[in-house]
Amino acid sequence: MPRYEYRCRTCGSTFEVSRPMAESSAPASCPSGHDDTVKLLSAVAVGGTSSAPAAGSGGGGGCCGGGCCG
Repeated sequence: MPRYEYRCRTCGSTFEVSRPMAESSAPASCPSGHDDTVKLLSAVAVGGTSSAPAAGSGGGGGCCGGGCCG
């Protein structure tokens, strides 16, 4: 189940709520009981591999391995 991050405008605390995506825009009360909260935008971490070559793995061009700096 996705976790959504909120910040309380009254006390300034940040907290997370696990809820279904269908309820992602529903209001949330902070753990201290305040109702004036705002949902924060969170970065999404996605695992996996990249097909792009790693830095320093060859390729080249210019003077970074392309052979033009004799």
